[in-house]
Amino acid sequence: MKYIIRFSICYFFILHSQITLAQFTHADTLRGNNGQERSWWDVLYYDISIKPDIENNTIQGIVNILFKTNSNGDKTMQIDLQEPLVIDKINFENVKVNFKQTGTNTWSLYLKDIEPKEYMDRIDGGKGLTTKQQSISIYYHGKPRIAKNPPWDGGIIWARDKNNNPWISIACQGLGASVWYPCKDYQGDEPDNGAGLAITIPDSLVAVANGRLKSTKKNKDGTTTYSWAVVNPINNYNIIPYIGRYVNFNEVYKGEKGNLDMNYWVLDYNLDKAKKQFKDAPKMMKAFEYWFGPYPFYEDGYKLVDAPHLGMEHQSAIAYGNGYQNGYKNRGDLSKTGWGLKWDFIIVHESAHEWWGNNITSKDIADMWIHESFANYSETLFTEYYYGKKAGSEYVIGLRKKIENDIPIIGPYEVNKEGSGDMYYKGGNMLHTIRQVVNDDEKFRMILRGLNKTFYHQTVTSKQVEDYITKNSGKDLSKIFDQYLRTTMIPTLEYKIANGILSYRWANVVKGFKMPVKVTVTQLQYETKKTMFIYPTENFKELKPAYKLTVDDNFYINANKVN
Repeated sequence: MKYIIRFSICYFFILHSQITLAQFTHADTLRGNNGQERSWWDVLYYDISIKPDIENNTIQGIVNILFKTNSNGDKTMQIDLQEPLVIDKINFENVKVNFKQTGTNTWSLYLKDIEPKEYMDRIDGGKGLTTKQQSISIYYHGKPRIAKNPPWDGGIIWARDKNNNPWISIACQGLGASVWYPCKDYQGDEPDNGAGLAITIPDSLVAVANGRLKSTKKNKDGTTTYSWAVVNPINNYNIIPYIGRYVNFNEVYKGEKGNLDMNYWVLDYNLDKAKKQFKDAPKMMKAFEYWFGPYPFYEDGYKLVDAPHLGMEHQSAIAYGNGYQNGYKNRGDLSKTGWGLKWDFIIVHESAHEWWGNNITSKDIADMWIHESFANYSETLFTEYYYGKKAGSEYVIGLRKKIENDIPIIGPYEVNKEGSGDMYYKGGNMLHTIRQVVNDDEKFRMILRGLNKTFYHQTVTSKQVEDYITKNSGKDLSKIFDQYLRTTMIPTLEYKIANGILSYRWANVVKGFKMPVKVTVTQLQYETKKTMFIYPTENFKELKPAYKLTVDDNFYINANKVN
Protein backbone atom coordinates (compact mmCIF):
# COMPACT_ATOMS: atom_id res chain seq x y z
CA MET A 1 0.00 0.00 0.00
CA LYS A 2 2.80 2.43 0.78
CA TYR A 3 4.18 2.00 -2.73
CA ILE A 4 0.82 2.92 -4.21
CA ILE A 5 0.70 6.02 -2.06
CA ARG A 6 4.23 7.04 -3.07
CA PHE A 7 3.40 6.47 -6.74
CA SER A 8 0.28 8.58 -6.41
CA ILE A 9 2.24 11.42 -4.82
CA CYS A 10 4.85 11.18 -7.56
CA TYR A 11 2.12 11.18 -10.21
CA PHE A 12 0.57 14.25 -8.60
CA PHE A 13 3.84 16.20 -8.81
CA ILE A 14 4.41 15.13 -12.43
CA LEU A 15 0.87 16.16 -13.32
CA HIS A 16 1.22 19.43 -11.41
CA SER A 17 4.48 20.13 -13.27
CA GLN A 18 2.84 19.46 -16.63
CA ILE A 19 -0.08 21.72 -15.81
CA THR A 20 2.30 24.45 -14.66
CA LEU A 21 4.39 24.24 -17.83
CA ALA A 22 1.25 24.31 -19.94
CA GLN A 23 0.41 27.74 -18.52
CA PHE A 24 3.37 29.34 -20.30
CA THR A 25 3.29 30.76 -23.81
CA HIS A 26 5.76 31.26 -26.62
CA ALA A 27 6.05 34.87 -25.47
CA ASP A 28 7.15 33.65 -22.03
CA THR A 29 9.85 31.54 -23.67
CA LEU A 30 11.04 34.44 -25.82
CA ARG A 31 11.32 36.59 -22.71
CA GLY A 32 12.88 34.05 -20.35
CA ASN A 33 15.11 32.06 -22.70
CA ASN A 34 18.50 32.98 -24.14
CA GLY A 35 17.27 31.93 -27.57
CA GLN A 36 18.86 31.94 -31.01
CA GLU A 37 18.21 35.65 -31.60
CA ARG A 38 19.87 36.52 -28.28
CA SER A 39 22.65 34.03 -27.61
CA TRP A 40 24.99 35.08 -30.44
CA TRP A 41 25.52 38.63 -29.15
CA ASP A 42 26.66 39.98 -25.80
CA VAL A 43 25.74 43.44 -24.49
CA LEU A 44 28.69 45.62 -23.50
CA TYR A 45 27.06 48.98 -22.78
CA TYR A 46 23.66 50.70 -22.77
CA ASP A 47 23.67 54.43 -23.55
CA ILE A 48 20.13 55.64 -22.87
CA SER A 49 18.74 59.12 -23.54
CA ILE A 50 15.14 59.91 -22.61
CA LYS A 51 12.90 62.95 -22.58
CA PRO A 52 9.67 62.46 -20.63
CA ASP A 53 6.56 64.51 -21.42
CA ILE A 54 5.19 64.90 -17.91
CA GLU A 55 1.87 66.43 -18.92
CA ASN A 56 1.02 63.66 -21.38
CA ASN A 57 2.70 60.75 -19.56
CA THR A 58 4.81 59.82 -22.57
CA ILE A 59 8.51 59.41 -23.26
CA GLN A 60 10.73 59.51 -26.29
CA GLY A 61 14.23 58.21 -26.34
CA ILE A 62 17.27 56.77 -28.04
CA VAL A 63 19.15 53.71 -26.82
CA ASN A 64 22.60 52.95 -28.20
CA ILE A 65 23.60 49.35 -27.52
CA LEU A 66 27.27 48.46 -27.79
CA PHE A 67 27.72 44.72 -28.23
CA LYS A 68 30.11 42.01 -29.32
CA THR A 69 29.29 38.71 -30.94
CA ASN A 70 29.89 35.21 -29.64
CA SER A 71 29.16 33.47 -32.95
CA ASN A 72 27.95 34.34 -36.41
CA GLY A 73 24.31 33.45 -35.75
CA ASP A 74 21.92 34.42 -38.54
CA LYS A 75 22.35 38.15 -37.78
CA THR A 76 18.76 38.43 -36.54
CA MET A 77 18.54 40.19 -33.17
CA GLN A 78 15.68 40.02 -30.69
CA ILE A 79 15.04 43.37 -29.04
CA ASP A 80 12.55 43.59 -26.18
CA LEU A 81 10.23 46.57 -25.80
CA GLN A 82 6.87 46.29 -24.12
CA GLU A 83 3.65 47.65 -25.56
CA PRO A 84 2.38 50.28 -25.93
CA LEU A 85 5.88 51.65 -26.60
CA VAL A 86 6.92 51.48 -30.27
CA ILE A 87 10.21 51.53 -32.13
CA ASP A 88 10.52 54.24 -34.78
CA LYS A 89 13.80 53.30 -36.44
CA ILE A 90 16.98 51.31 -35.85
CA ASN A 91 20.46 52.03 -37.17
CA PHE A 92 23.38 49.62 -37.22
CA GLU A 93 26.64 51.59 -37.25
CA ASN A 94 24.66 54.54 -38.70
CA VAL A 95 23.07 52.42 -41.42
CA LYS A 96 19.30 51.98 -41.29
CA VAL A 97 18.24 48.35 -40.78
CA ASN A 98 14.95 46.56 -41.24
CA PHE A 99 12.97 45.44 -38.23
CA LYS A 100 9.47 44.30 -37.32
CA GLN A 101 7.42 43.50 -34.25
CA THR A 102 7.43 39.72 -33.88
CA GLY A 103 5.57 39.33 -30.59
CA THR A 104 3.59 41.32 -28.07
CA ASN A 105 6.75 42.73 -26.55
CA THR A 106 9.50 41.57 -28.92
CA TRP A 107 11.02 42.96 -32.09
CA SER A 108 13.43 41.42 -34.57
CA LEU A 109 15.98 43.42 -36.51
CA TYR A 110 17.73 42.01 -39.55
CA LEU A 111 21.40 42.87 -39.92
CA LYS A 112 21.61 40.43 -42.84
CA ASP A 113 19.44 42.77 -44.92
CA ILE A 114 22.07 45.51 -44.99
CA GLU A 115 23.51 46.02 -48.46
CA PRO A 116 26.65 43.87 -48.74
CA LYS A 117 29.07 46.74 -49.38
CA GLU A 118 27.69 48.81 -46.51
CA TYR A 119 27.78 45.78 -44.25
CA MET A 120 31.33 44.79 -45.19
CA ASP A 121 32.55 48.29 -44.45
CA ARG A 122 31.38 47.89 -40.89
CA ILE A 123 32.55 44.46 -39.90
CA ASP A 124 35.85 42.75 -39.33
CA GLY A 125 37.52 42.38 -42.71
CA GLY A 126 34.43 40.98 -44.38
CA LYS A 127 34.52 37.84 -42.22
CA GLY A 128 31.07 38.33 -40.77
CA LEU A 129 30.08 39.44 -37.29
CA THR A 130 32.96 38.41 -35.06
CA THR A 131 34.11 39.54 -31.62
CA LYS A 132 34.60 43.09 -32.91
CA GLN A 133 32.45 45.60 -31.03
CA GLN A 134 29.35 46.77 -32.88
CA SER A 135 26.57 49.22 -32.04
CA ILE A 136 22.93 49.73 -32.83
CA SER A 137 20.83 52.83 -32.16
CA ILE A 138 17.12 52.38 -31.40
CA TYR A 139 14.72 55.33 -31.57
CA TYR A 140 11.41 54.85 -29.79
CA HIS A 141 8.49 56.65 -28.17
CA GLY A 142 5.15 56.09 -26.49
CA LYS A 143 3.23 55.90 -23.25
CA PRO A 144 4.90 53.31 -20.97
CA ARG A 145 2.84 51.01 -18.79
CA ILE A 146 1.89 52.79 -15.57
CA ALA A 147 2.69 50.99 -12.33
CA LYS A 148 -0.46 50.00 -10.46
CA ASN A 149 1.14 49.04 -7.17
CA PRO A 150 4.88 49.66 -7.29
CA PRO A 151 7.27 48.07 -6.69
CA TRP A 152 5.26 44.81 -6.84
CA ASP A 153 3.16 45.65 -9.90
CA GLY A 154 5.70 47.69 -11.78
CA GLY A 155 6.00 50.25 -14.53
CA ILE A 156 6.53 53.99 -14.71
CA ILE A 157 5.33 56.11 -11.79
CA TRP A 158 3.92 59.56 -12.60
CA ALA A 159 3.49 60.86 -9.06
CA ARG A 160 3.31 64.24 -7.32
CA ASP A 161 5.06 65.16 -4.09
CA LYS A 162 3.17 66.82 -1.21
CA ASN A 163 3.76 70.22 -2.82
CA ASN A 164 2.26 68.98 -6.10
CA ASN A 165 5.60 68.93 -7.90
CA PRO A 166 6.20 66.13 -10.43
CA TRP A 167 7.89 63.10 -8.89
CA ILE A 168 8.68 60.37 -11.36
CA SER A 169 10.48 57.04 -11.28
CA ILE A 170 10.23 53.43 -12.44
CA ALA A 171 10.10 50.04 -10.72
CA CYS A 172 10.41 47.07 -13.06
CA GLN A 173 12.04 44.04 -11.42
CA GLY A 174 10.36 40.93 -12.76
CA LEU A 175 8.28 42.96 -15.21
CA GLY A 176 11.49 43.87 -16.99
CA ALA A 177 13.43 46.93 -18.10
CA SER A 178 11.80 46.67 -21.54
CA VAL A 179 8.75 48.30 -19.95
CA TRP A 180 10.51 51.63 -20.54
CA TYR A 181 13.49 51.16 -22.88
CA PRO A 182 14.47 48.71 -25.65
CA CYS A 183 17.08 46.18 -24.56
CA LYS A 184 17.98 42.52 -24.36
CA ASP A 185 15.67 41.91 -21.42
CA TYR A 186 17.44 38.82 -20.18
CA GLN A 187 18.92 38.79 -16.69
CA GLY A 188 21.83 36.57 -17.74
CA ASP A 189 23.32 39.26 -19.98
CA GLU A 190 24.39 42.35 -18.08
CA PRO A 191 26.20 45.15 -19.94
CA ASP A 192 29.82 44.29 -19.14
CA ASN A 193 31.05 47.88 -19.20
CA GLY A 194 28.12 49.57 -17.49
CA ALA A 195 25.52 52.02 -18.69
CA GLY A 196 24.81 55.71 -19.19
CA LEU A 197 21.49 57.47 -18.68
CA ALA A 198 20.81 61.02 -19.90
CA ILE A 199 17.50 62.54 -18.74
CA THR A 200 16.11 65.78 -20.19
CA ILE A 201 13.56 67.48 -17.94
CA PRO A 202 12.16 70.95 -17.11
CA ASP A 203 14.61 73.29 -15.39
CA SER A 204 12.56 73.30 -12.18
CA LEU A 205 13.33 69.61 -11.56
CA VAL A 206 16.41 67.49 -10.88
CA ALA A 207 17.19 64.07 -12.39
CA VAL A 208 19.11 61.38 -10.50
CA ALA A 209 20.23 57.98 -11.77
CA ASN A 210 22.75 55.23 -11.16
CA GLY A 211 26.44 55.86 -10.69
CA ARG A 212 28.01 59.30 -10.92
CA LEU A 213 26.78 62.55 -12.40
CA LYS A 214 28.91 63.20 -15.49
CA SER A 215 27.41 66.45 -16.73
CA THR A 216 24.54 68.91 -16.39
CA LYS A 217 23.59 70.78 -19.55
CA LYS A 218 21.19 73.72 -19.69
CA ASN A 219 19.22 73.67 -22.92
CA LYS A 220 17.69 76.65 -24.73
CA ASP A 221 14.13 75.31 -24.45
CA GLY A 222 13.89 75.59 -20.67
CA THR A 223 15.09 72.04 -20.02
CA THR A 224 18.19 70.57 -18.44
CA THR A 225 19.89 67.30 -19.37
CA TYR A 226 21.42 65.33 -16.50
CA SER A 227 23.87 62.64 -17.62
CA TRP A 228 24.73 59.80 -15.22
CA ALA A 229 26.85 56.69 -15.75
CA VAL A 230 27.98 53.49 -14.07
CA VAL A 231 31.22 51.75 -15.02
CA ASN A 232 30.37 48.35 -13.53
CA PRO A 233 28.08 45.63 -14.93
CA ILE A 234 24.47 46.30 -13.96
CA ASN A 235 21.15 44.46 -14.14
CA ASN A 236 18.76 45.82 -16.77
CA TYR A 237 16.05 46.39 -14.19
CA ASN A 238 18.41 48.39 -11.98
CA ILE A 239 18.97 51.20 -14.49
CA ILE A 240 16.44 53.74 -13.23
CA PRO A 241 15.73 57.49 -13.52
CA TYR A 242 14.43 59.54 -10.58
CA ILE A 243 12.91 62.95 -11.31
CA GLY A 244 11.79 65.43 -8.68
CA ARG A 245 12.67 68.45 -6.56
CA TYR A 246 15.80 66.80 -5.20
CA VAL A 247 18.52 68.18 -2.97
CA ASN A 248 21.71 66.39 -2.02
CA PHE A 249 23.98 65.78 0.95
CA ASN A 250 26.85 63.35 1.25
CA GLU A 251 29.59 61.81 3.33
CA VAL A 252 32.72 59.72 2.80
CA TYR A 253 32.81 56.26 4.33
CA LYS A 254 36.23 54.77 5.03
CA GLY A 255 35.68 51.21 3.95
CA GLU A 256 37.64 48.08 3.12
CA LYS A 257 38.65 49.39 -0.33
CA GLY A 258 39.30 52.98 0.75
CA ASN A 259 37.05 56.02 0.59
CA LEU A 260 33.48 55.36 -0.54
CA ASP A 261 31.26 58.25 -1.61
CA MET A 262 27.84 57.95 0.00
CA ASN A 263 25.29 60.37 -1.42
CA TYR A 264 21.70 61.02 -0.40
CA TRP A 265 19.21 62.59 -2.82
CA VAL A 266 15.95 63.56 -1.13
CA LEU A 267 12.97 65.80 -1.81
CA ASP A 268 13.73 69.29 -0.57
CA TYR A 269 11.28 69.16 2.33
CA ASN A 270 12.70 65.82 3.57
CA LEU A 271 16.27 67.06 4.07
CA ASP A 272 16.24 67.35 7.87
CA LYS A 273 14.52 63.98 8.35
CA ALA A 274 16.93 62.30 5.97
CA LYS A 275 20.01 63.62 7.75
CA LYS A 276 18.78 61.90 10.89
CA GLN A 277 17.35 58.68 9.45
CA PHE A 278 20.10 57.96 6.97
CA LYS A 279 22.63 57.47 9.76
CA ASP A 280 21.65 53.82 9.33
CA ALA A 281 23.43 53.82 5.94
CA PRO A 282 27.05 53.89 7.19
CA LYS A 283 26.03 51.48 9.97
CA MET A 284 24.72 49.15 7.28
CA MET A 285 27.91 49.51 5.28
CA LYS A 286 30.08 48.65 8.29
CA ALA A 287 28.09 45.51 9.13
CA PHE A 288 27.82 44.23 5.58
CA GLU A 289 31.45 44.80 4.68
CA TYR A 290 32.26 42.71 7.75
CA TRP A 291 29.97 39.87 6.70
CA PHE A 292 30.17 40.00 2.88
CA GLY A 293 33.38 41.80 1.97
CA PRO A 294 33.92 45.18 0.29
CA TYR A 295 30.99 47.07 -1.16
CA PRO A 296 31.03 45.88 -4.80
CA PHE A 297 30.73 49.25 -6.55
CA TYR A 298 33.21 51.72 -5.07
CA GLU A 299 33.79 53.20 -8.54
CA ASP A 300 30.11 54.14 -8.85
CA GLY A 301 29.53 55.19 -5.24
CA TYR A 302 26.48 54.49 -3.08
CA LYS A 303 23.23 56.48 -3.05
CA LEU A 304 19.89 56.50 -1.31
CA VAL A 305 17.22 58.28 -3.37
CA ASP A 306 13.75 59.38 -2.25
CA ALA A 307 11.30 57.30 -4.31
CA PRO A 308 7.53 57.43 -4.87
CA HIS A 309 7.22 53.78 -3.78
CA LEU A 310 8.45 51.62 -0.90
CA GLY A 311 11.92 50.76 -2.18
CA MET A 312 14.08 48.80 -4.62
CA GLU A 313 17.69 47.69 -4.94
CA HIS A 314 18.63 49.90 -7.89
CA GLN A 315 22.39 49.47 -8.09
CA SER A 316 24.30 52.44 -6.59
CA ALA A 317 21.00 54.35 -6.38
CA ILE A 318 18.80 52.55 -3.82
CA ALA A 319 15.15 53.59 -3.98
CA TYR A 320 13.98 54.70 -0.53
CA GLY A 321 10.31 55.14 0.40
CA ASN A 322 10.03 53.88 3.98
CA GLY A 323 8.71 57.12 5.45
CA TYR A 324 11.82 57.93 7.51
CA GLN A 325 11.03 55.41 10.21
CA ASN A 326 12.44 52.21 11.61
CA GLY A 327 10.89 48.88 10.76
CA TYR A 328 8.89 48.18 7.62
CA LYS A 329 6.54 50.97 6.54
CA ASN A 330 3.04 50.54 7.98
CA ARG A 331 3.89 47.02 9.20
CA GLY A 332 6.55 47.65 11.82
CA ASP A 333 8.70 44.71 12.83
CA LEU A 334 8.06 41.79 10.49
CA SER A 335 9.51 39.36 13.03
CA LYS A 336 7.31 40.64 15.89
CA THR A 337 10.30 40.30 18.21
CA GLY A 338 11.08 43.99 18.58
CA TRP A 339 14.48 43.73 16.88
CA GLY A 340 13.11 44.87 13.55
CA LEU A 341 12.24 48.24 15.06
CA LYS A 342 15.89 48.96 15.82
CA TRP A 343 16.74 49.80 12.20
CA ASP A 344 15.27 51.02 8.92
CA PHE A 345 14.12 47.99 6.94
CA ILE A 346 14.51 49.51 3.47
CA ILE A 347 18.02 50.82 4.07
CA VAL A 348 19.17 47.44 5.37
CA HIS A 349 17.30 45.05 3.07
CA GLU A 350 17.60 46.92 -0.21
CA SER A 351 21.25 47.79 0.39
CA ALA A 352 21.99 44.12 1.06
CA HIS A 353 21.07 43.53 -2.57
CA GLU A 354 24.18 45.43 -3.63
CA TRP A 355 25.97 42.19 -2.71
CA TRP A 356 23.13 39.72 -3.25
CA GLY A 357 21.42 40.49 -6.56
CA ASN A 358 23.59 43.26 -7.96
CA ASN A 359 27.09 41.91 -7.41
CA ILE A 360 25.97 38.27 -7.67
CA THR A 361 23.00 37.99 -10.04
CA SER A 362 20.95 34.95 -10.94
CA LYS A 363 20.96 34.22 -14.66
CA ASP A 364 17.32 33.11 -14.52
CA ILE A 365 14.74 34.69 -12.22
CA ALA A 366 13.69 31.15 -11.28
CA ASP A 367 16.80 31.30 -9.07
CA MET A 368 15.88 34.60 -7.42
CA TRP A 369 16.44 33.01 -4.02
CA ILE A 370 20.09 33.96 -4.59
CA HIS A 371 18.92 37.57 -4.31
CA GLU A 372 16.14 37.40 -1.77
CA SER A 373 17.14 34.62 0.63
CA PHE A 374 20.55 36.18 1.21
CA ALA A 375 19.10 39.70 1.45
CA ASN A 376 16.55 38.46 3.97
CA TYR A 377 19.25 36.76 6.03
CA SER A 378 21.27 39.97 5.82
CA GLU A 379 18.67 41.54 8.11
CA THR A 380 19.52 38.86 10.68
CA LEU A 381 23.25 39.43 10.27
CA PHE A 382 22.83 43.21 10.64
CA THR A 383 20.83 42.64 13.82
CA GLU A 384 23.45 40.23 15.13
CA TYR A 385 26.32 42.62 14.33
CA TYR A 386 24.86 45.40 16.49
CA TYR A 387 22.70 43.59 19.06
CA GLY A 388 24.26 40.16 19.47
CA LYS A 389 23.85 36.64 18.18
CA LYS A 390 20.80 35.89 20.31
CA ALA A 391 19.01 38.93 18.91
CA GLY A 392 19.78 37.87 15.34
CA SER A 393 18.52 34.34 15.96
CA GLU A 394 15.32 35.62 17.54
CA TYR A 395 14.73 37.85 14.54
CA VAL A 396 15.07 35.13 11.88
CA ILE A 397 13.08 32.60 13.91
CA GLY A 398 10.35 35.20 14.33
CA LEU A 399 9.98 35.42 10.56
CA ARG A 400 8.97 31.76 10.25
CA LYS A 401 5.31 32.52 10.84
CA LYS A 402 5.30 34.26 7.45
CA ILE A 403 6.36 31.13 5.55
CA GLU A 404 3.56 29.70 3.40
CA ASN A 405 5.13 26.61 1.79
CA ASP A 406 2.80 27.05 -1.16
CA ILE A 407 5.11 26.18 -4.07
CA PRO A 408 8.88 25.55 -4.28
CA ILE A 409 11.27 28.48 -3.92
CA ILE A 410 12.93 27.73 -7.27
CA GLY A 411 10.55 28.41 -10.15
CA PRO A 412 10.37 26.95 -13.68
CA TYR A 413 13.34 27.84 -15.84
CA GLU A 414 13.49 29.81 -19.10
CA VAL A 415 9.99 31.31 -18.92
CA ASN A 416 10.71 34.42 -16.79
CA LYS A 417 8.90 33.03 -13.77
CA GLU A 418 9.91 33.35 -10.14
CA GLY A 419 9.25 30.70 -7.54
CA SER A 420 7.49 31.15 -4.21
CA GLY A 421 7.65 34.32 -2.17
CA ASP A 422 9.03 31.95 0.48
CA MET A 423 12.40 32.82 -1.09
CA TYR A 424 12.46 35.57 1.56
CA TYR A 425 11.53 34.09 4.95
CA LYS A 426 11.99 30.39 4.23
CA GLY A 427 15.17 31.08 2.29
CA GLY A 428 16.56 33.13 5.16
CA ASN A 429 15.74 30.34 7.60
CA MET A 430 17.34 27.80 5.27
CA LEU A 431 20.58 29.79 5.37
CA HIS A 432 20.31 30.08 9.14
CA THR A 433 19.86 26.31 9.35
CA ILE A 434 22.83 25.70 7.07
CA ARG A 435 24.88 27.97 9.31
CA GLN A 436 24.03 25.67 12.25
CA VAL A 437 25.08 22.63 10.23
CA VAL A 438 28.40 24.27 9.35
CA ASN A 439 28.75 24.92 13.09
CA ASP A 440 31.59 27.41 12.61
CA ASP A 441 30.57 31.08 12.42
CA GLU A 442 33.91 32.26 11.08
CA LYS A 443 33.86 29.65 8.33
CA PHE A 444 30.30 30.68 7.50
CA ARG A 445 31.37 34.34 7.27
CA MET A 446 34.25 33.37 4.98
CA ILE A 447 31.78 31.51 2.76
CA LEU A 448 29.66 34.66 2.43
CA ARG A 449 32.72 36.77 1.65
CA GLY A 450 34.06 34.09 -0.67
CA LEU A 451 30.84 34.00 -2.68
CA ASN A 452 31.08 37.74 -3.31
CA LYS A 453 34.74 37.47 -4.29
CA THR A 454 34.46 34.35 -6.44
CA PHE A 455 31.36 35.50 -8.33
CA TYR A 456 32.25 39.21 -8.32
CA HIS A 457 30.14 41.07 -10.90
CA GLN A 458 28.88 37.80 -12.38
CA THR A 459 25.59 36.15 -13.29
CA VAL A 460 25.25 32.67 -11.81
CA THR A 461 23.02 29.63 -11.47
CA SER A 462 21.65 28.14 -8.28
CA LYS A 463 23.92 25.13 -8.78
CA GLN A 464 27.03 27.31 -8.78
CA VAL A 465 26.05 28.89 -5.47
CA GLU A 466 24.99 25.58 -3.91
CA ASP A 467 28.20 23.87 -5.01
CA TYR A 468 30.37 26.69 -3.68
CA ILE A 469 28.75 26.62 -0.24
CA THR A 470 28.90 22.83 -0.12
CA LYS A 471 32.57 22.66 -1.12
CA ASN A 472 33.72 25.40 1.25
CA SER A 473 31.66 24.19 4.20
CA GLY A 474 33.19 20.74 4.03
CA LYS A 475 29.66 19.34 4.42
CA ASP A 476 27.39 17.62 1.92
CA LEU A 477 24.58 20.14 1.74
CA SER A 478 23.08 19.01 -1.57
CA LYS A 479 20.02 17.31 -0.07
CA ILE A 480 19.43 20.25 2.26
CA PHE A 481 19.26 22.61 -0.72
CA ASP A 482 16.97 20.17 -2.55
CA GLN A 483 14.68 19.94 0.48
CA TYR A 484 14.26 23.65 1.13
CA LEU A 485 14.53 25.05 -2.41
CA ARG A 486 12.81 22.41 -4.52
CA THR A 487 10.02 21.07 -2.29
CA THR A 488 7.45 22.50 0.08
CA MET A 489 8.10 19.85 2.72
CA ILE A 490 9.38 20.86 6.14
CA PRO A 491 11.79 18.20 7.46
CA THR A 492 10.20 16.42 10.40
CA LEU A 493 12.26 14.81 13.14
CA GLU A 494 10.15 11.90 14.33
CA TYR A 495 11.19 10.48 17.69
CA LYS A 496 10.01 8.30 20.53
CA ILE A 497 11.38 7.64 23.99
CA ALA A 498 10.81 4.37 25.81
CA ASN A 499 12.70 2.74 28.66
CA GLY A 500 15.41 5.39 28.53
CA ILE A 501 16.07 4.87 24.80
CA LEU A 502 15.60 7.63 22.22
CA SER A 503 14.66 6.46 18.73
CA TYR A 504 14.70 9.07 15.97
CA ARG A 505 14.56 9.48 12.19
CA TRP A 506 13.77 11.97 9.41
CA ALA A 507 10.33 11.99 7.85
CA ASN A 508 8.78 14.22 5.17
CA VAL A 509 12.14 14.58 3.44
CA VAL A 510 13.73 14.00 0.04
CA LYS A 511 15.41 10.66 -0.50
CA GLY A 512 18.87 10.59 1.06
CA PHE A 513 18.28 13.53 3.43
CA LYS A 514 20.79 13.24 6.31
CA MET A 515 20.98 16.68 7.88
CA PRO A 516 22.48 16.70 11.39
CA VAL A 517 20.51 18.57 14.02
CA LYS A 518 21.50 19.95 17.41
CA VAL A 519 19.44 18.72 20.33
CA THR A 520 19.49 18.73 24.10
CA VAL A 521 18.96 15.32 25.68
CA THR A 522 18.01 14.76 29.30
CA GLN A 523 20.07 11.66 30.07
CA LEU A 524 18.95 10.93 33.62
CA GLN A 525 15.35 11.52 34.51
CA TYR A 526 14.96 15.14 35.72
CA GLU A 527 18.74 15.58 36.00
CA THR A 528 21.69 15.59 33.57
CA LYS A 529 21.32 17.38 30.23
CA LYS A 530 23.66 17.14 27.27
CA THR A 531 23.65 19.25 24.09
CA MET A 532 24.89 17.39 21.03
CA PHE A 533 24.42 16.80 17.33
CA ILE A 534 22.47 13.77 16.24
CA TYR A 535 22.58 12.41 12.70
CA PRO A 536 19.14 11.13 11.68
CA THR A 537 18.45 9.25 8.46
CA GLU A 538 15.18 7.93 7.11
CA ASN A 539 15.60 4.84 9.29
CA PHE A 540 15.31 4.89 13.06
CA LYS A 541 18.49 5.26 15.08
CA GLU A 542 18.80 4.90 18.84
CA LEU A 543 20.46 6.86 21.60
CA LYS A 544 20.60 5.96 25.29
CA PRO A 545 20.20 6.94 28.01
CA ALA A 546 17.53 9.51 27.11
CA TYR A 547 14.39 10.63 28.90
CA LYS A 548 13.59 13.92 27.14
CA LEU A 549 14.52 15.63 23.83
CA THR A 550 14.59 19.33 22.94
CA VAL A 551 15.49 20.47 19.42
CA ASP A 552 17.55 23.65 18.90
CA ASP A 553 15.14 26.33 17.59
CA ASN A 554 17.78 27.58 15.17
CA PHE A 555 17.00 24.62 12.90
CA TYR A 556 13.98 25.20 10.66
CA ILE A 557 12.36 21.78 11.11
CA ASN A 558 9.36 20.19 12.78
CA ALA A 559 9.76 17.78 15.69
CA ASN A 560 7.07 15.17 16.20
CA LYS A 561 6.97 12.76 19.13
CA VAL A 562 5.35 9.53 18.02
CA ASN A 563 4.13 6.44 19.85
